[in-house]
Amino acid sequence: MTEQTASLTIALLAAGKLSLHDAVTLYEAAGSACGVMEHRMDIRAVITDAADSLAELLKGDLSAYVGRAEEELEWCAEKGVKVLTYADKAYPCRLRNCHDAPLALFVRGECDLNAAHIINIVGTRQCTPYGRDVTESIVRDLKTLCPDVVIVSGLAYGIDIAAHRAALRNGIATVGVVAHGQDRLYPQLHRTEANKMVTGGGAVVTEYCRGTRPEARNFLQRNRLIAGMCDATVVVESAAHGGGLVTARLAQDYGREVFAIPGPVNAEYSKGCNNLVRDNKAALITSADDIVSAMMWQDAAKADKARKQGIERTLFPELTADEQRIVDALKQHGDSQTNVLVMHTGLPISTIVSQLFSLEMKGVVTSLPGNAFHLIS
Repeated sequence: MTEQTASLTIALLAAGKLSLHDAVTLYEAAGSACGVMEHRMDIRAVITDAADSLAELLKGDLSAYVGRAEEELEWCAEKGVKVLTYADKAYPCRLRNCHDAPLALFVRGECDLNAAHIINIVGTRQCTPYGRDVTESIVRDLKTLCPDVVIVSGLAYGIDIAAHRAALRNGIATVGVVAHGQDRLYPQLHRTEANKMVTGGGAVVTEYCRGTRPEARNFLQRNRLIAGMCDATVVVESAAHGGGLVTARLAQDYGREVFAIPGPVNAEYSKGCNNLVRDNKAALITSADDIVSAMMWQDAAKADKARKQGIERTLFPELTADEQRIVDALKQHGDSQTNVLVMHTGLPISTIVSQLFSLEMKGVVTSLPGNAFHLIS
């Protein structure tokens, strides 16, 4: 990423009434923020049906927005905040595959946002001792079953901070996604945990420039990042309505796995989880073993071991019908993540993961960072 690319990307985000949808559409049509700026006087050269309001906005004086963006970059450099733009390799590739991914992220910390195994754990801010105990148990056991897992949550009260604290206690990298700029932290009571996350291999991530306050609408927007950055969402406790359920719905929309911890039928903060299971919107789990089994992560570990030992590819491997569908999808669309293969093949995630393991054993595909796969020619 060049400083000019970052500056122009931030300028696009700051440009008056330009919506996220318009910004992403412009970026993808022009190929980059630089491309948008090059065509801003004749934007219909790249977007033939661009609205008059959008065309006029781009023709206006954008120097103030570029100046603000340059100031933002200077502040980020001074404070050790990385700016990841849509095209950067370090940008979360799972999130990039979401239709409403932000053009830039502001990251404090060194966590690999494209790690092989990433889940989020979310739930009510009014969590019970039961919810905290379950969260602690799941995170502790994940450390044993899948040591490289990354735990994502929202740094809020309740289940969120319980997940972050459990990760810190167990030496697991954890990422807090916040609903404001990097020049503040909400809630302030969690600053100690946030600092430990940053220095302990995790990160604090936001899509917002400094000066952005933690307003209600930002928390709903933030939830899409929590869902989009991860392979799966785990809802531990939730009332019948709540932010955790929003994250679960978004994860489902993105083709990711959703899990829910059940609770007593008369428990206020188990109603949301019980309803998710009842309505077939989440798989019921009671332990970390259930997560690892459902995600086929134990097979991924076997595949990794086999790769290290060396896999000899058969000259003409016989493929099952499901394996062939995956191979055809990789031929047509190129390197793809598991959730993208779900969309291209129509196969459930559990089948995708198990068949990819089989294809790796046959030497047909190889895994890439960020849970993506490459077809070996």
